This record gives sequence, C-alpha cells and structure tokens, in this order.
Amino acid sequence: MLNRLLEALPPSDRAHLLERCDSVPLAPPQVLYEPGGVIDHIHFPTSAFVSLVSTADGHDGLQAGMVGNEGALGWELSLGVQRAPLRALVQGPGLAWRLTAHAFARELSRSTPLARVLHRYVCVLLTEFGRSGPCHRFHAIEQRLARWLLTTQDCAHSTQLALTHEALGHMLGVRRVGITNAATALHARHLIDYRRGVITITDRAGLEQAACDCYRAHRRSYSELIPEGSRR
Repeated sequence: MLNRLLEALPPSDRAHLLERCDSVPLAPPQVLYEPGGVIDHIHFPTSAFVSLVSTADGHDGLQAGMVGNEGALGWELSLGVQRAPLRALVQGPGLAWRLTAHAFARELSRSTPLARVLHRYVCVLLTEFGRSGPCHRFHAIEQRLARWLLTTQDCAHSTQLALTHEALGHMLGVRRVGITNAATALHARHLIDYRRGVITITDRAGLEQAACDCYRAHRRSYSELIPEGSRR
C-alpha cells in the first residue's frame, strides 16, 4: 500500500524522496507529537493511521482529524513551522515512511511538486478543522459517530474496527452512554455490528447516509484540491 500524497508526485521526485525515507512501524498508543513539541520527523502513513487530537488544560481532547495513507503527519514543516499544534496519537497499527525534518527541508527546496502537494493538503486539513467545531456543536451524536466510523474505515481499509465505546467517547467528546446509545441506533438500522471492542461496518452506503455532511464535504475537498489525475 502506498501513500496517496507521494503517489501524487512525479516518479522522479517520489523516488528521490523515498530513497531518503525509512519505513517504520507505528502502533497504539504511540504519540508522535504533543502540542508545542518539536517536530523532528514527517511521517507519510501507508497502513497505519493517526488521530489529531485537540487538548485543553490537560483534559482529554476532541478528535479534530485523522490521517491515514491519504496524508502526512508533520505537515507543519512544509510551512516552516517546527512545533506541533495538536497531539498526534496512533490509532491503528501499520507502517509509515519517515523522513527527518532536516532531510525533508532539503527535499522541499528541490521539489516544487512536493511543496505544492503538501500545501494543498494543508488546505484540506484547515477546511476539516474549520468544520470540526460546528460539527461538535450542531450535529447529533449518531451522525458524528457515523462520520468517524467512515473516516476510520477509510484509514484502516477494513470493515472491522478495533474501537471501544470509551475510546470513541473520548474522541467525540461525549459520555460513554451517548456513544452506546448512538451505536445501538446504528445497529438497529443494520448499519453496524459491535462486540468485544470491535465495530463492524455492515452497510457502508447506509452509514454514509446516516453521517453528517461533514464526511462528504471532506472527501469533496480532498478530491478537488488533490485531484485523482495528479496521483498518477
């Protein structure tokens, strides 16, 4: 499995960058960056996926976004920023290409396509972050749960997701009982099944209909800013 941002690069640029990368394993509950921490590497996930979590006053945070093989962790380096604004928490195990901040700076200076792709990806993330607040405020828990299950499936590339209700409650900023009620409602509609910390998506199309429009809007943003034709 490849990283879609790297696939967007011309073959020569991609090969030059990958020659300088290491393939590294990532696994929960590994934290790649803490808010305010120095970003010493950029990661391009291939099979792992990572939650971007906003924290306040040391409390459990809200999930602002998720990054799988469609994106990068440490994207701030492409803007000349060396400190992380969010916690990057590994949610799903797998592999990622890793490059030091210093080596990435050299690649960025020599590859205009790399800079262009990363800057467009930053725009995708900023748009998603901008939707996060209104989504938490105005959309029902059931809609938000459907959205994050779809997003997690996109990153995990599996219909079976190792997610407990407690973990989902932390990510969505609601009590566990709220997640349980929302999951029960989705289960009653035959969209998901769940048992022993594993949620199985049984009706993808139906779950998309149940999700808030934030999910579809994010996919539209990605396809418009990083169109399929550029990933060849």
